[in-house]
Amino acid sequence: MPPESTPADPDTTPILPSAVPPPPAPTPTPPGPVPVDPAPMQADPASIQSDPASMFTDSTQVPATQPSPGWYPDPSGQQRWWDGAQWGVVASSSASSPSGSIEDERVMATLTQVLPIFTGFLGPLIIWFIARPDQPFVKHHAAEALNFQITVTIAAIVSGLLVLVLIGLILLPVVVIGALVLQIMAAIAANRGEWYRFPVNLRLVPGAQG
Repeated sequence: MPPESTPADPDTTPILPSAVPPPPAPTPTPPGPVPVDPAPMQADPASIQSDPASMFTDSTQVPATQPSPGWYPDPSGQQRWWDGAQWGVVASSSASSPSGSIEDERVMATLTQVLPIFTGFLGPLIIWFIARPDQPFVKHHAAEALNFQITVTIAAIVSGLLVLVLIGLILLPVVVIGALVLQIMAAIAANRGEWYRFPVNLRLVPGAQG
């Protein structure tokens, strides 16, 4: 007979530890861009007013908050005209910009472009003569307006002669209306502080920039 099996004593039976899986290793976070505040940086208007040149880092960069047209020192320290979008000419060494000079130049430049509508070339001719060397903005618009009036006069004379062959009947109104529209556009640009140049112009009188 086979030996009878004796039941194991529960107090002496070894207890094996339960197999517990190790905790998973943390997944490394891949490197990525540093979060940036999507809101654009806004410049302090007070700092712009006290130091407009601080908005410029070089001669071609356009600042996020553009100062109004006027005379400002560029990054190199030279006094230059800023038309609201880009740098203009450098002011002469003898130029001094008193508080009202910027607005005065814009008014004179606008007047230079408005007068030809009523006085022809006489108005811009007078302003071209009286413009000072430290007023290149006024000189520019006076020269542009004066040259444009010379161009329009020549075009009107040619159109008048061509009336004999009927072509002038079409050209003459086009010259007159086109000159009026361009003159108004030039006056608006001058009032905004822009160095406006007529698209069609015989630049015989010096003084215009660009």
